[in-house]
Formats: sequence, structure tokens, C-alpha cells
Amino acid sequence: MSDSTGNSEAIARAFADGPAYIPYLAVGDPDYDSSLAYVEALERGGADVIELGLPFSEPIAEGPTIQEAVVRALEAGMTPARFFEFVEDLDVDVPLVCMTYYNLIYQWGETEGPRPFVERAAEAGLEGFVVPDLPAEEADPLRDACDEFGLDLVFIVAPTTAGDRLDRIMSQVSGYVYVQARLGTTGARTDVSDHTAESLERLREYDVPKAVGFGISSGDHAERIVAAGADGIIVGSALVDVVAEGAAEGLPAETVADRLEDLSRELVAGAERGYSARSAVADPE
Repeated sequence: MSDSTGNSEAIARAFADGPAYIPYLAVGDPDYDSSLAYVEALERGGADVIELGLPFSEPIAEGPTIQEAVVRALEAGMTPARFFEFVEDLDVDVPLVCMTYYNLIYQWGETEGPRPFVERAAEAGLEGFVVPDLPAEEADPLRDACDEFGLDLVFIVAPTTAGDRLDRIMSQVSGYVYVQARLGTTGARTDVSDHTAESLERLREYDVPKAVGFGISSGDHAERIVAAGADGIIVGSALVDVVAEGAAEGLPAETVADRLEDLSRELVAGAERGYSARSAVADPE
């Protein structure tokens, strides 16, 4: 069993001082150079950890927004090998987490199994993985490889996850747990799910940071989720929407990057307001 405090010191530091902002973008969307600029804009906007989506042809956990981003990235030539080059080309100073599907990890390299992919990821500078289609019951080989190379393995916990299955997931997770705020696939929403506080309460006993995702699209959402007890917020579709709009309108990469930075600052400010409100309740004096 992995130590829930995690393998990556960089990810641990991201949660050490207030709520963590964890944005997601699909790597290579809409093209390699623009994607580099967009990810770097997320750091300028206040990202503490960045989730980099390695495109896969069957992204079953994703809603239409991210599915379309994956298609754009694949059509622009993104591959696992190119993904690692992208990570090495990035000029950022925050921990990077790869979000992808297990088939790509398992099939990488000359021998089957996750170890070659994890070794290459560590060499490129990644700090962890989120693998939506990997059940905790089948995660031991990837968990072992992550432990060997010092990377974290983040699991997603749904609102319905409970009992032995929850215990199994939480015995495998490290770095942070991705708390799914609602059932269904990813996608920006106009409201915050009522399940969030309940899910966070169910996870209270586990000693690992809890980052909430699925549907966060505004500073108000971020504020409410952190006030409810989240240690971090994960934002994907709302940012991918900005990239999609820029591609559709033919906007310069600099303009899209500025919009991503502005939205990121709004989300960070909301998370900080939520943290202040929570702290005030906990220590009214």
C-alpha cells in the first residue's frame, strides 16, 4: 500500500498552503506551439498543479468539450512520444500530472506493462498520473511502477463510491484524490453539485488532499467548493472551452493565453475566498 502522503514532494507542497488550483488542458490542442503557450499561461494564472491530458481515441470519462479537444489534438499529430517532448519543452515551475487511459500506458515501449511508460514519464519531469479507466483492483502494477520512480497515482472517487471499494481506492491513492463532484462525464456547469459536501465528508477520515472536479467553471463555484471543505479545485472543461472558442474564431494564441490566465486568476481568487470563509468559521476569534 502506498503512503497516502505521496511520492512527489512537489505535489505535497502544492497543497501545503491553502487550496490548490489544478487546471487541465488536452496537450496539442489545437496545435503543439499554441498548446505550450496555453499551459504556460495556466501557471501565470496561479496553477499549483497542472493536469496534462494525453489524448486517447476513446476518452470514455469525458464529455463533448474534452472529446472535441482530444480530436483536435490527435488530428494535429499528438502521440505519446510527442507528449513527452511537450513536457520537456514546457517552461513551468509547478508539478505536472499526466491524465490518460491505461491502454496507452500499458502498451508503451518494447515490453507490455506500465513500467516503461512510468520510467519515461519520470525522465520527462512528470510527477504523477490520473487514469480514469483503471480500477483500483487492477492498479498494483502501475502503483508499483509509480512507487519505484517516485510518482503519485491519483484516483477518482465518484459520489456513489463507498464501502470496500472506497477503502480499496484510498489504499492505492497518493498525492491527492480527485473527488468527482457529480455523476456523469466531464463538462462545465452553471451550478455546483449538492453531492460535493457529502462526498468530502465521506472522505474526511482519509489522510490525503481532496481536490474536487467535474463542472467547476467560475470563481463562485471555486469559492463554494473550497468553503465546503475541498483542499483544491480541478478545472478542465471551462478552460478547454476557451481554447475551443479561440480555435473556432481564429484568434491569436496570445489572446487565448491571456483569456486562460484571466479565468485562472478568477478561479484562484474564488478558491481563496472560500478558504478564508472556511477558516473564519473554524476559528471565529
